[in-house]
Amino acid sequence: MLVYIKLILATMFWGGTFTAGRIVSLHLPPFSAAFLRFLIATVCLVYLVRKLEGGLPKINSGQVVQVILLGLTGVFAYNVFFFTGLQTVEAGRAAVIVATNPIFIALLAALLFKESLGVFKAVGIILSVSGAVLAITRGHPFHLLSEVVTLGDLAIAGCVASWAAYSILGKYSMARLSPQAAVTYSCIAGTLMLFFPAMGEGLFSFASSIPVIVWGCLLYLGYFGTVLGFTWYYQAVKSIGPSRASIFINFVPLFAIVIGFIFLRESVDPSLIVGALMVSSGVYLANRARPAKA
Repeated sequence: MLVYIKLILATMFWGGTFTAGRIVSLHLPPFSAAFLRFLIATVCLVYLVRKLEGGLPKINSGQVVQVILLGLTGVFAYNVFFFTGLQTVEAGRAAVIVATNPIFIALLAALLFKESLGVFKAVGIILSVSGAVLAITRGHPFHLLSEVVTLGDLAIAGCVASWAAYSILGKYSMARLSPQAAVTYSCIAGTLMLFFPAMGEGLFSFASSIPVIVWGCLLYLGYFGTVLGFTWYYQAVKSIGPSRASIFINFVPLFAIVIGFIFLRESVDPSLIVGALMVSSGVYLANRARPAKA
């Protein structure tokens, strides 16, 4: 029972990252916001790995390159797109777009590694992408190429692309590391990459004037949204398996919409709700376990 409670909380934390990220993005430039988030996360993760696993395992030169690529895609690129997009895109709508991640990971795996799609995956992909388009265009999908799609929407789409690349790299390049070690190493690499761009934005000059609420959101993003969220999710994967655990990710956009409405008074129009349900249903269909052969 405890594992399911942790799973629900993890997806709620992830849903809340969009609201916290939107608040931060309205006060800080993207590189500075991303650096501070992952500085907090990295410190917490290093402590956690030392406590749970006795420290970070040694990696060879080939794995160093892999870690750099993981940090570049999953931390650096994802979070710059994330905070850039949230400057103009509402939290709930951004979450619906990002929720298509598993769909594009499945597509990349099919293209790069010839993994079979199958009927359910194909239907799930079509349903999920259609739901995202519905949410992005606010119920007017035929306006996809018009002014309805903003640069902020494209930045959030960049989150999807960078996370899909991170997931593929992580799945096939870091198999010898535990999930927590792989996440910690990629966070260290990504934080180092973000340091100099953040300094270029003048982080030191305005760090002392960052509002308390923004520090609170950064702490939430770093600890609850990154450390606790991923730790509890991976514990669930180990306990009940990836197929059953991944179903709970479908709650993320729904949590994001509710939390954005409560704390930011964001609008909740029918296209957003329908789009979120279509995306969640599509992700479920695409990731449902195949029936065992007799």
